Amino acid sequence: MSILYTARTSATGGRTGTAKSDDGRLEITLSTPKELGGDGGAGTNPEQLFAAGYSACFIGALGFVAGRDNIELPADTSIDAEVGIGPREDGGGFGIAMTLNIALPGLDKPTAEALIAKADVVCPYSHATRGNVPVTLNLV
Repeated sequence: MSILYTARTSATGGRTGTAKSDDGRLEITLSTPKELGGDGGAGTNPEQLFAAGYSACFIGALGFVAGRDNIELPADTSIDAEVGIGPREDGGGFGIAMTLNIALPGLDKPTAEALIAKADVVCPYSHATRGNVPVTLNLV
């Protein structure tokens, strides 16, 4: 694989710390949700960041395959992403599950479903999670 871009971040303090990028564009406070035993502070958490990253990347993949197939991707395409976290069934730690609720207003159902299937192949987040993280793709 030929690397085109590398994101670099640094985190300290784990789920109650901070994270920042080397270029200064990202600087966030992290906090643990109450559901995971934290104080539910004002910061974000890794699951929210993963949901935002996956949904944004998947929209990019939709745009890529739509362009390749000469289909106009609706300007108001959106994805509501959910990342659930909980103990794994094997008792060895924690796992996540993803749901992407994908809105492609104005596209007929067969075209939208075909784009979603193709984007799932192209998207690097989908590729990284395939076979390891349960991912549900819903056309809404």
